[in-house]
Amino acid sequence: MIAVGAFGLGLLIGICGAYGKLYGGPVTRDLLGIYTTIVRAVPELVLILILYFAVTSSLNTLLLAWGFERVQISGFVAGIAVLGVVQGAYATEILRGAILSVPPGQIEAARAMGMPPLTLAWRVTFPQMLAAAVPGLANLWLIATKDTALLAVVGFAELTLVTRQAASTTKAFFTFFMAAGVLYLVVSILSTLMFNRIEAWARRGQVRQEGR
Repeated sequence: MIAVGAFGLGLLIGICGAYGKLYGGPVTRDLLGIYTTIVRAVPELVLILILYFAVTSSLNTLLLAWGFERVQISGFVAGIAVLGVVQGAYATEILRGAILSVPPGQIEAARAMGMPPLTLAWRVTFPQMLAAAVPGLANLWLIATKDTALLAVVGFAELTLVTRQAASTTKAFFTFFMAAGVLYLVVSILSTLMFNRIEAWARRGQVRQEGR
């Protein structure tokens, strides 16, 4: 559930970020460039610790300064938010590259015909960029399913943490870790099959070149 939520949030951030980098003003492009550079450069475990503890602490400091009570953010919500921010940086670059793969002449023609920006994105840009974006988004989804294991450092009881606890209690390390590995493998295989079908659907009508 965290992987689904984080992937969805990251996709939303990625769409906004990609269009902001391509069509935004200088300040927007610079801010998005800083965001994607920092997130992709800093290890994800460090980002999780910073976003989970530092952001929560800063938020509570502001609330106390304004006369409100401290808040305790649930591990589930925090996990989605933290991983969503990380996913968003990578999704921004994947979608930006996919948008650039759309022939610019078609976008210019749609604008010349007076097509509104949202209609242009939905009818011209999105259908053609989808085929180029799906492989990258599929990899991003698989990363999201495995990055949930990093949330164990903030005490969230996800699959990896529960497996380690069960193995430590029963001393059946091989059994529990093999079971966890099989579960991750099943999720990966099913996800790959799903994205293959999505990619095939996105490429419908395209001429398949020999040798590719």
